[in-house]
Amino acid sequence: MLREQPYYQPREDTYMKLIGLLGKSGQPHRAHQLFNSIHEDGCESTKLYTALIAAYCQNNLIDEAFSILDEMRNFPRCRPDIFTYSTLIKAHVDALKFEMVELLYDEMAKRSIMPNTLTQNMVLSGYSKAGRFDQMERIVSSMTESTTCKPDVWTMNTIISVFGDKGQIDMMEKWYEKFCSFGIQPQSSTFNILIVAYGNKRMYDKMASVMQCMRKVKCPWTTSTYNNVIEAFAAVGDAENMECAFDQLCAEGLKADTMTFCCLINGYANAVISACAKEDALMEMERFFKLMKEKDCQPDNTTYSVMIEAYRKESMNDKIYYLEQDKQMMISDDKKLNEPEETILG
Repeated sequence: MLREQPYYQPREDTYMKLIGLLGKSGQPHRAHQLFNSIHEDGCESTKLYTALIAAYCQNNLIDEAFSILDEMRNFPRCRPDIFTYSTLIKAHVDALKFEMVELLYDEMAKRSIMPNTLTQNMVLSGYSKAGRFDQMERIVSSMTESTTCKPDVWTMNTIISVFGDKGQIDMMEKWYEKFCSFGIQPQSSTFNILIVAYGNKRMYDKMASVMQCMRKVKCPWTTSTYNNVIEAFAAVGDAENMECAFDQLCAEGLKADTMTFCCLINGYANAVISACAKEDALMEMERFFKLMKEKDCQPDNTTYSVMIEAYRKESMNDKIYYLEQDKQMMISDDKKLNEPEETILG
């Protein structure tokens, strides 16, 4: 209807947003129809083609995305650029199809298109998740040698989180120091990765050292920082240190979130299960569960499971029944919230 108006002028940015919305709502073919209609109006660019490729990639229609790439290859005014290739590379990284990633890299090289830091980080993340450490190190080496594609804090976080998650503390520390030597400044997210890794290995002294380092470099402790500390103590049912961390979070004026309450509840439940609880552990668990709901923070499945297990240990069947009913109500409410909306431009 809009296209029929005498004042109509095709606007690239508007149509890019519409194509993106259609892709996100699972309607890539509608996005293609829209693309064709604006193409007829003479609105054509690399950005619009890339937006359409992204719409197909978001819906795992990789063959269709490549057919659009073929069109671009033969269309001098809309040649693929780094953003086009990065979109396709991300789709293949998500699907762990690294042979296709290498083919796209080869094509980029032939067209003298150099990968940027964002592209390299995407591939690096994929290799790390797949446990391909040789390729991972190869990319980092190429980034350190590059004059246009230097590693950044995202690169650093990806690498140290890989080794931190695997409990390989020595490797994590080695890479952390190496990235710092490159002049990369760690951020809150970097320090939080270290805290999680040390907490998982119960290396509480090192965990505390990281927090002191954050203070020293004026990197503020965030709710996520405290959540990681609370989670570390919750995993072993250490209610005293868990409470201390929570009290400090509140004292600093930070707002507890869903993760905070889940960790606290899990910690008290673990204390009951492992028989290392204070007498009031169950009461504290229930207090935080109630507070969690008052703050509109939704419990997760793990929280329900660990609370049920704690009640089961104490033979509190009535409490178990209540929690199971509460969980079913939550699931029902989630389904109502996630009911599909009317399709865009439908």
